[in-house]
Amino acid sequence: MHKWVLSGIGVIYALNALVMWFLPEWWYVTVPGITMMGPFNLHFVRDIGLVYLVSGLGLIYGIRAPQVAVFGCLWPALHALFHAWIFFQRGMPVDFVAATNLVLIQLPAWLSLWSAWSLLAVLKNRPHKS
Repeated sequence: MHKWVLSGIGVIYALNALVMWFLPEWWYVTVPGITMMGPFNLHFVRDIGLVYLVSGLGLIYGIRAPQVAVFGCLWPALHALFHAWIFFQRGMPVDFVAATNLVLIQLPAWLSLWSAWSLLAVLKNRPHKS
């Protein structure tokens, strides 16, 4: 199951990265809550797209090397923490932006970290080949 979680979230992150790179204005106006964060900035959107690409590829490759999956989870987890802070700063509203944050940022970040950490624990508990 952990490998499915990592591969699925990794593919979603990589696809998001491609959209951010090739359709940055569409991404900016389509994703709920983004326009609330400030004006469109092509450089910023593409920079974050590159980070999503690295994280996505790290999760996908992490199926074979769980240490890489843990690395691939670091930015999404920090991103999720930042968005949790934003949620509290907004007064904890139950709205579409909060739901989007939960589904598109929080759940993938923490599910992938849990899966990567679980695979790493399995790897560490295996007997070493001599």
